[in-house]
Amino acid sequence: MTTILVTGGTGTLGRLVAERLRAAGHDVRVLSRHAQPYAVDLREGGAGLDAAVEGVETVVHCATTQTGGDRKAAANLVAAARRAGVGHLVYISIVGVDRVPFPYYRAKLDVEKVIEESGLGWTVLRTTQFHDLLVKVFRALSKLPVLLLPAGVRDQPIEVAEVADRLAELAGAGPAGRVEDMGGPETRTFESFAHAWLRSTGRRRVVLSVPLWGRAYRAFREGGHLTPERAVGKGTFEEYLAGRKG
Repeated sequence: MTTILVTGGTGTLGRLVAERLRAAGHDVRVLSRHAQPYAVDLREGGAGLDAAVEGVETVVHCATTQTGGDRKAAANLVAAARRAGVGHLVYISIVGVDRVPFPYYRAKLDVEKVIEESGLGWTVLRTTQFHDLLVKVFRALSKLPVLLLPAGVRDQPIEVAEVADRLAELAGAGPAGRVEDMGGPETRTFESFAHAWLRSTGRRRVVLSVPLWGRAYRAFREGGHLTPERAVGKGTFEEYLAGRKG
């Protein structure tokens, strides 16, 4: 079987991808900033990164950060992969990175371009946001007595385990370029998801929708981050909440 490196392999998605690849019989290496023996900050690169990719046939790039540096990290990874003769680089991106002028989305689009221009065999999968992101947002906003949400915005969350299944499948195959997007099974308003979360947790909050401004908000309101024609996910938000509660 193939030797595969998973960057961000201790994170929400990367951990599941690594588990599935091992179950399929692959030799899996996990790279993250704090996981030995491949504890590497991709933004810095160096000998540790070269050691991590040495002898690797496929890289699944799940590592990301909200604090910046994803493009530099991708450039370092690509350079190391070239030196090591890696044949396939798989990248997880987000639906709408080319339509929503949100800084984190722009960074993901930049990484896509780095990979596409790398000269390596590559595969890029875009998905909608995971269920747990909504929970993190609602938990943070619920610290106030009123849950304030952006007016007119819908979302289409997907179960992270389903994305992990697909990434593992893609990693086990050859380079496929930009593959079809993956979206969750339901497109609903933020308010609908917030009320479901409140019911699940027993919290009592007034939910108010507040109009915002700017190009990014307009793009979200227009559904630039959605892919209703690719609603291939099966697990609903309520099922995810029930699983957490159980």
